[in-house]
Amino acid sequence: MDPRHLWLYGVFLFAVTLCVRPLGRYLTHVFNREPTLLDPLLLPLERRLYRLAGIHPQQEMSWQAYTGALIVAGLLGVAFVTLMLLLQPLGQPADPHYRPGPLSFLLALNTAISFATTTTWQAYSGESALSYLSQSLALTSQNFLAGGAGLAVGIAFIRGFSRRHCDTLGNFWVDLTRAVLWVLLPMSLVGGLLLVWQGVPQNWHAYIPLKTLAGAGQLLPQGPVASLEFIKNLGTNGGGFFAANGAHPYANPSGLSNLIGMLAIVLLPAALTYTFGQMTQRQAHGWVLYGVMVTLFCAGLGLHDRAEQAGNPRLAAQAIAQQESPWQSGGNMEGKETRFGIASTTLTAIVTSNTATGSINQSIDSDTPLGGGVLLINLLLGEVVFGGLGSGLYSLVLTALVAVFVTGLMIGRTPEYLGKTLGPQEVKLIALYTVIAPAVILPLGALALIAPAGLAGLATNQGAHNLTAVLIAYASCFANNGMSFGGMSVDSPFYHLTTMLAMLAGRFGLAAPILALAGCFARQGRRPQSAGTLPTDGWGFGGVILATLLLVVGLSFLPVWVMGPLVEHLQMLKGP
Repeated sequence: MDPRHLWLYGVFLFAVTLCVRPLGRYLTHVFNREPTLLDPLLLPLERRLYRLAGIHPQQEMSWQAYTGALIVAGLLGVAFVTLMLLLQPLGQPADPHYRPGPLSFLLALNTAISFATTTTWQAYSGESALSYLSQSLALTSQNFLAGGAGLAVGIAFIRGFSRRHCDTLGNFWVDLTRAVLWVLLPMSLVGGLLLVWQGVPQNWHAYIPLKTLAGAGQLLPQGPVASLEFIKNLGTNGGGFFAANGAHPYANPSGLSNLIGMLAIVLLPAALTYTFGQMTQRQAHGWVLYGVMVTLFCAGLGLHDRAEQAGNPRLAAQAIAQQESPWQSGGNMEGKETRFGIASTTLTAIVTSNTATGSINQSIDSDTPLGGGVLLINLLLGEVVFGGLGSGLYSLVLTALVAVFVTGLMIGRTPEYLGKTLGPQEVKLIALYTVIAPAVILPLGALALIAPAGLAGLATNQGAHNLTAVLIAYASCFANNGMSFGGMSVDSPFYHLTTMLAMLAGRFGLAAPILALAGCFARQGRRPQSAGTLPTDGWGFGGVILATLLLVVGLSFLPVWVMGPLVEHLQMLKGP
């Protein structure tokens, strides 16, 4: 690997690791209602919001009530965004060059569900299809609210392990309010200003008509870009202001802005491992979880970087140079932003495919087969590498619970995790969580490949490449990621309906068993450690988590992965 690439990856991981402890402690203070520096400013606002909404902050919820509140918040967000998108011409300022009309009902509903679930699956071009008001009010607000709701679920899950003989997990509306006011809003204000400093627009100006050097006409888009671009990453949403997303020079004007965006995606999910350790009083175990995340992240970086830097052997066979030289950067540069090159695009691709943030700065459709295969594996892992706000942590902990159950069977002892016993009810919920992903992704992918309506959207590519594209589409929707290959035409009733199903299952279908499991653990006491307790604070247990994860994902998805990226790679090596 190029030493300059290692330097970039090392700086990124060093910055993330440096922030894990202070940010993780801050999250603990916020959700335990302990004093913070922002309290004098935000506590009066919080109290007013509770009075307006009729919320009683001291009244806690059972897991059933918490789940119901999460679903209600999601449905309200869907209704609000759908209505805004259908009525958007009414709120658009007069602009002779830019007058978007209403979206079709299915497209508006699909977009609303995607933003309410933090997926931000975009079957439209933002700068041509949406008004400023739709972008700034409807979509940006959901970036805050849906991201805050995901963080609230993660905190409720942690409380399930930290509490004893308790029937409640907290108050969803309180957790959502504090997630937005104390965490997302202040960080977004600072991050948005950093992006403006880097050159990202933040205005309500009319589009500017220009003439290109060739004499053709072109519209230069404007708009409130910076306010959306930072929270889309921080809230692990990913939907960009522009169709080109992070490859657009207005959304991502420099290498520094790219690095800022990637840090925004990872910092909170990484810090939650420290929060988990602190709230459960098992800090060493929190670091083990973080170490597992970093190990898988580095593996993805190395494999993707190597695949893209190696280039395409078919071009090499035609004596086309793909090695680095004074005249070119080398490797597979098809579909990549020349401003960033392979290192920055690899970092972005691995960060975004491992999390619930499908913000890309290249066309991943143009990756090598194995490069695209790495991204597909990341999506199929289930957000265990950093992941989304809350969802990354509980996905990894669920894998740890599977590991504890398997090792408990091997030694003939009732499985325990952090003093909590895995009884029949807990095991059933863990099994349900584990099978939801393949039960949703694989049938929907198969349907798209055999139904005429699904095949109609796959006219650009063919063969194994199309299979990879379909798998990435449904895996990213289920992971609430939103990443997609560029060769699919998804603005059709078939893809609107099937992707909506995947997004809803990935958000609420997973959150319900997670909260039910947290409720089960909260009702238990905490068993003291003994000589027979499986130690979870060492790196040996981290290795068990890694092995369990690869085993579960391999049993579920390895055959279809082989038929997609691996077959395409072998075809590329064989030649025409």
